Amino acid sequence: MKKLKNISIFGTSSDAGKSTITFVIAKIIQELGYTVTPFKAQNVSNNAMACIDGSEIAVAQYFQAEVLGLEPCYQMNPILLKSGRKSSASLIVNGKTVANKDVLEYYRDLDGLKPAVKESFSYLNKQFDSIVAEGAGSPVELNLMDKDLSNVYIATEFETKIILVADIEKGGVFASIWGVYNLLPQELRDNVIGVIVNKFRGDMSLFDKGVKIIEEEFEIPVLGVLPYIPFNLGFEDSQSLINYQQKSKKDAKRVAVIAYPTMSNYNDFEPLIADENITLEFIQNNILLDGFDQIILAGSKLVIKDLEWLKKSGLFAQLKSTKTEILGICGGYQMMFKSIHDPQAVESQEPISVEGLGLIDDDIIFYKEKIVKRDTYNIFGKDVDGFEIHHGVSKKYPLYYEKDNIKGTFVHGLFNDEAFEIYKTRTIKYFVEEMREKLDVTRIMKNISIKP
Repeated sequence: MKKLKNISIFGTSSDAGKSTITFVIAKIIQELGYTVTPFKAQNVSNNAMACIDGSEIAVAQYFQAEVLGLEPCYQMNPILLKSGRKSSASLIVNGKTVANKDVLEYYRDLDGLKPAVKESFSYLNKQFDSIVAEGAGSPVELNLMDKDLSNVYIATEFETKIILVADIEKGGVFASIWGVYNLLPQELRDNVIGVIVNKFRGDMSLFDKGVKIIEEEFEIPVLGVLPYIPFNLGFEDSQSLINYQQKSKKDAKRVAVIAYPTMSNYNDFEPLIADENITLEFIQNNILLDGFDQIILAGSKLVIKDLEWLKKSGLFAQLKSTKTEILGICGGYQMMFKSIHDPQAVESQEPISVEGLGLIDDDIIFYKEKIVKRDTYNIFGKDVDGFEIHHGVSKKYPLYYEKDNIKGTFVHGLFNDEAFEIYKTRTIKYFVEEMREKLDVTRIMKNISIKP
C-alpha cells in the first residue's frame, strides 16, 4: 500500500465549499494512482441517501463516494443529525436511527459517540491510502471546540494534515483566514499545509496581491485561488438551492416544487435542473399555482409539521382543488392521503392524527421502525434505481399511487435516467479539471507523502 497522510478540509466559515473541495482533492489523489475515500464524522442535514446495506448517510458523503467510484457506506459518515421536533434532532449512528435527542442532551453525551467515529475512521484508514475528511462549519467556534467531532477531534486524534478553505464571495477573506489559523491550537496550526481561496469571480489576477499578503504577512501557503463555477449537483443544504443556476428553453415545462420548512432530499430535483426543457421553481409562500404544468410535493423530514405549514400558508386549499398534475415524493406523498396517524409519537410530542389533502383514499400510519431500503423499483411504468427512507406506511398503496392528475411514491430518485448520468459525469469531469488547473497539486502531495 502506498500510504499517504490523511487530510482534513477545514472551512474558515460555513458554506465555504468544503464538500466540493473534499471530492476535488480526493479525485486528484485518486487519479495519481492512490486509493482514497471521503469521510465526515458528523453531518447535520435532512438530505440523506440509503446505502446498499440499508444504512443511511448524508447526501454529501454519498455523492463524494460516487464521484470516486466507491460503494457508499456508513463508515463515511458515522454520525448524522436530522431536524427533530422543537429543539431535538434525530440521531443516526452507523447508519441507523437510535434516538431523538435534545440538542443540549446531544452535546452532553458527545463523548459516547467518539468510539463510533474513531472506529469508522480506523476502518477506512486500513482500507485506503488516504482519507479526505470534511470538516463542519468553522473549526474555531470557541464555545463549541470541545464538542466538535468533525474538525478538531479528527485532526487531533488522527494527526491529519489540514487544508483551510476560505470563501472570498462572502467578503472578509483575509480576516477569516488569519482568524481561523491563529485561533487553532498550536499542534493543529503546525499541520496546516495551506489555504484554498474559493469562489473567486472575475479576473483572477486582481487577487495576486492578496496571495502575496497571505503568504508573506500571514505566512500561510496559498494552495490555489479557485473560480466560482455553478455546480448543480450534490445538494446538501438550503444554501445549495439559493445558489443553483438553470438554463431553460422559452417553452420549457414549468414545474413548482413546494419548499416547506423541513423539505428534504431536494437532490431529487437535480435531474430537473439539468433539463433545459424544464423550468423549476421552489415555492415558499402562497402564490397562485395555476400557471404551472406540474406541482411537486417534495420529501419532508417532519411530515406533520410541514403539512400544518401548508394549511397555514394557504397552499393546502389550492392543492386540494387544483386540476394541475400533482406528484408527491416520500413525505409529500404521505401528505396526499386522507389522514396521517402518529400513534407512537414518532414525529410529535404525543400521539396525534391530522387531516391530509385527501387526494388518495387511504391513511398513513407512522411506525417507529424506519424503512430504509435501496432497490430497483418498477413504478409509473418504468424501472427506477432509487431508495426509500420513511416512517409512514400505507396498506393500500405501499409503494406508489397513480390516478388522473394525482401521482405519488415513497421512492426517491424518480427522475434519474441515462441522460442525467451522462450530464453528471461530464459536469464532474469538467469541474475537477478546472479546479485541478488552479491548485498547487505538487505542494499538496509533497505535504501528505510519507517518506520511505
